[in-house]
Amino acid sequence: MRVISLVPSLTETLIECGVEVIGRTRFCVHPLDKVRTIPVVGGTKEINWGKCSELNPSLVVFDKEENNKEMADSCPFPFHATHITSIQNISSELEILSSLVFSTRLKSLANKWKLLADGPDLQFEGWNEIPTLSKRIGTNIENFEKAEYMIWRDPWMTAGSQTFIGSVLKKIGLSEYLQTSDSKYPTLNPRQTPNPSTFYLFSSEPFPFERYMDDLERIGFNGALVDGEFFSWFGSRSYRMLSDLIKKAT
Repeated sequence: MRVISLVPSLTETLIECGVEVIGRTRFCVHPLDKVRTIPVVGGTKEINWGKCSELNPSLVVFDKEENNKEMADSCPFPFHATHITSIQNISSELEILSSLVFSTRLKSLANKWKLLADGPDLQFEGWNEIPTLSKRIGTNIENFEKAEYMIWRDPWMTAGSQTFIGSVLKKIGLSEYLQTSDSKYPTLNPRQTPNPSTFYLFSSEPFPFERYMDDLERIGFNGALVDGEFFSWFGSRSYRMLSDLIKKAT
């Protein structure tokens, strides 16, 4: 099975599960020692089908959240699009994919995700105990009423509770601090941002917040930088990090 993966987190997952990945996006950077030799055929929003033809794929893998519909509509090869929206549905999505790529290791990972999803959420132990947190900014130390996971600036955009990121935040104990929204990726009102009662988690991706933490503190934000891969790379990476976290807590 010769697979082109256009989903960075699934590229890593498929490779680690022994699937032959023959094409990737430029954002597929893990595992580094393996992806170096895999040809780049585009990005997550655009693709060079000519390059793909040269690779003769058996299957192209998309994700409905990561890639756009136009890419799938124009795909001249057999393809499958996952739709991973939360910790709760990742098991069934990976199980379907495992049957298409004939990977027992991927099916095993799907089963592990189900056990993790069915288990209890972690207890919130304080803002400084949030996984991967670094570069804390602001003057308000603990007195926060809500949390926002920031993914973009200009406009200020967040990952809502209905996303995979939102489900990870719930799993690590932040349920009571999350806001409900009809949008998966709400835009914050600039006149009400920053809010002194909100703890802002600035993701390391897709926007490079790490470069602007001093600026964000001057603006008046309270919060910290977090590793975007922990919260958004569904598959083997987020499972590994979450399961390790749960083991330490029990």
